[in-house]
This record gives sequence, structure tokens and C-alpha cells, in this order.
Amino acid sequence: MKNKIKTVAEAMEVIKDGQTIMISGFTFAGTPEKLIDGMVEKGVKDLTLITNDTGTAEFGIGKLIVNKMAKKLSCSHVGLNKETGRQMTAGELDVTLIPQGTIVERIRAGGSGLGGFLTPTGVGTIVEEGKEKINVDGKDYILEKPLRAEIALIKAWKADKMGNLTYRRAARNFNPVMATAADFVIVEVEEIVEIGELDPEIIFTPGIMVDMIVKP
Repeated sequence: MKNKIKTVAEAMEVIKDGQTIMISGFTFAGTPEKLIDGMVEKGVKDLTLITNDTGTAEFGIGKLIVNKMAKKLSCSHVGLNKETGRQMTAGELDVTLIPQGTIVERIRAGGSGLGGFLTPTGVGTIVEEGKEKINVDGKDYILEKPLRAEIALIKAWKADKMGNLTYRRAARNFNPVMATAADFVIVEVEEIVEIGELDPEIIFTPGIMVDMIVKP
């Protein structure tokens, strides 16, 4: 069996300039903060980030924005990070704001191999600009295309040595869906257990989707 357990430093060898990276979390919950700290220390740049929000300037994903490591950002809101708003307004960061339900479904479509999905959300607003509209039974829908990334950085509560994952309460958020939609998945965990110790009923991400496990 391949040893998936690595250090933060080893995980950073996979992270390169210019990559598209999904990062999980909802502000403070379920965010792989130690992996993000590793990215800041490495100083990668020109990233395209896909995330729910950019947290705060002092924590997690917000650090990537403050250090100007991203050139593009797709998110549902900027969070409490004023620097994201400043860079967006100044034209220093290319930001695409996507309704929260839509961004989750676009990631899910990417992970499921679908060509996209139809949604009424955003019809008649700036959200529909540049997108295909399809009329179904007299109602207009926007065709939203799938989102995928080269790397997904996620956070779990526990992993076994095969990479089967379980999450703690609301910290689950975007982690399971992002694990399906990237070419290479790195998980930061709080605890690693032996194979067979996790009840199958609480495994939300199977180990086949996880390439690397990091316990800081």
C-alpha cells in the first residue's frame, strides 16, 4: 500500500506557480490553515483560487490574498477580508463572484464528470452575462459549467492510513465535494488512525480520492 502520509514540506513540492487550486472551508471552519501557511512560506504566485470565501486578512485563505499570491479568484463572497475587496476594486485581482449554491453545484458537476447544470439563479442579472441561456418549458435557465482544479486542499477531522476521511460537524462544508473535483487532493487532518478504526457510516470521502495526508 502506498504511503500517503507526508509532511507539510513534502506537500508543498506539489504546489506550483500558476496552478488552479481549490481550498475548502467556510471562514474559519474546515480550512486547511497549515497547508496555507506552507504556501505562504513557499511564496507561490499567479494562482487561480476556487473557494467559498477569503476569510480574514490574518487567517487561512486571506493570507494568500494579502501576500498577493493569487491572480484570479472564484468565490461566493469575500468574507471579512477587506484586502480582497480593495484588490478587486483596484483591478489587482480578477474576482468572479458566484452564488454559493451555484459554486457548490459547479464543483459537484466537475467532480461527477457532468457538462454543467441549468439554474434559474441569476437570470436577468449580471450573473448571466456571457453565459448560455436555455429555455425549458417556457422558463429561462442559465447553463453553469463545471469547475475543476489541479489541486484541492481540504481539511478533515480524522483520516485512516488509506485516506478515508471523516469531518467534524459544520467543518465538513465544502470539503467532500472539492475532494471529487481536483486532479490531486491533499488533506490536512487532526488525527490519523489505523485502517478499520473508522466506522464506514461516518466516512464521507473515500480514500481513493485522497492522494496525500498531512498531519501538522
